[in-house]
Amino acid sequence: MDMVKPAERWLLAEPDQHDQIRLFCFPFAGGGASIYRGWAQELPAGVGVYPIQLPGRENRLMESAIREMDTLVAAISQAIQPYLDRPFLFFGHSLGTKIAFELARSVRRNWQLAPSRLIVSGARAPHIPEPNPLYHLPQELFVEELRRFAGTPEAILRSKELMELFMPLLRADFTLDDTYLFKEEPPLECPISAFCGTHDREASEAEMAAWAQHTAGDFTMSIIEGEHFFLTTNREELLRQLSPILAGHLKMAGNEAASERR
Repeated sequence: MDMVKPAERWLLAEPDQHDQIRLFCFPFAGGGASIYRGWAQELPAGVGVYPIQLPGRENRLMESAIREMDTLVAAISQAIQPYLDRPFLFFGHSLGTKIAFELARSVRRNWQLAPSRLIVSGARAPHIPEPNPLYHLPQELFVEELRRFAGTPEAILRSKELMELFMPLLRADFTLDDTYLFKEEPPLECPISAFCGTHDREASEAEMAAWAQHTAGDFTMSIIEGEHFFLTTNREELLRQLSPILAGHLKMAGNEAASERR
C-alpha cells in the first residue's frame, strides 16, 4: 500500500509551523523544484519557501508528467490546501505562471481562499495565446526550437541518450503550456507583481503588462536585466527585488497577529 501523503509528492519539505508567510514556487517547462534551491536562505526570515515538484522530474522522475492544466492544478490544490492556513503567495516563472494563476483561481473556487499576492515572471498574460507552439513538432524541429529558450543545456540537446530520457518530460510540459486555454473568470482580488526580462523574446513588456487586467488589486512590474531565463542568470537581482515585497507581507502578517492577540 502506498503510504505517501499527497503533499509529500509535491513538496520537498513539510511546511514549518513557525512560518509567518509561505511562498509556493512553480517551475518552468522541463524544470524541477531544485531551481529554487537556496531561496529560503536569501529571502527574509519568516518566509517559508516551498517549491512545488511536478511529476516526471528529479525525485519524481519515474512518474508520468501531467499534460492537462486542470488535472495538474486539481492535484496541487489538494496537496497544499492544509498549508494555506496562514498568508501565502504564489510565484511562477514561464509555464509556472500559468500553474500559479490557475491555482489561485482554484483555491478561490474551492475554499474561498486567496493568495496575498501572485508573482509572475517571464510569461505573457494568460489570455494571450502561445504564438509559436512547438509541442506537436517532429523531434528534430522540436529540439531546434528548444534552443530558442536557452533553458535546456546544449550538452543535453546534443546527447541522444539524455534526450531519450528527457524528451517525454519536455513534450509533456510543452503540451501543458501550448494547449492551455484561458477561461474567463472575475479578476483575482490579490495584487499581482510581474518581473520581465530586458531581452526576453518569449514575454515582452507589453505582454507582461497585460497581467494588470487579471487583478482587482494593485499591479506592479519590474524589469530585470536578462533573457528568458533571468530567473537563473540574474538570480541575485530577482531575489533582491523580491525581498521587499515579501518583507511587506511579513509586516502585514505580524500586524494581523498582534491585533488578534489583543
